[in-house]
Amino acid sequence: MENKEIKVLIFMLKNEYYALDIMQIERILAYEETTKIPEMPSFVDGVKDYEGRILPIINLAKKFNIDSCDVTKESKVIVTRCDGKHMGIVVDEVSEVINVHEKDIEKNANVTNGISKKYVNGLIKLKGNIIISLDTKYILSEFDKEQMDI
Repeated sequence: MENKEIKVLIFMLKNEYYALDIMQIERILAYEETTKIPEMPSFVDGVKDYEGRILPIINLAKKFNIDSCDVTKESKVIVTRCDGKHMGIVVDEVSEVINVHEKDIEKNANVTNGISKKYVNGLIKLKGNIIISLDTKYILSEFDKEQMDI
C-alpha cells in the first residue's frame, strides 16, 4: 500500500478541530455579510459575489446540527471546489496547514459529535487532538445542490 502524504488545512468549528484536503480548497476569505436568498436551506447563510460568480455560503455548524454558530471577526470562509462547483464554508478559525500520511487517517472510525459519517473522510490524531477530516463532495447532497441550483 502506498503511503502518500497529503496536505490538509486545519480549522476550528465550535471548539473542535476539522481538516480539509488543500486540493479541495481554492482560497480563504474573511467573513463578510451575505445576501440572504428566500427558500434556501437553513444551513445556507446566503450568497456573495466571488470572482463574478454566485458563491453559496454554507454554515457547517447548522449543517451538522451543532450549537448555533455565531459569526465573529475571526470567522473565515473557506472557498472550496468540487466537481467544478464552488461553495464557501464558514468556520470559526483557520489554524494551519499540515502534512499527513494517508495511513495516519483512520478511515473506519466511529465519529462522535453527532456528525453523519457520510461527511467524514476519517480521523487524524495530532498532538493529542482528534481532527475530523471532511470531504467536500459529500457536504451537500444532490437535493441540497438542486435547492441551491449549483
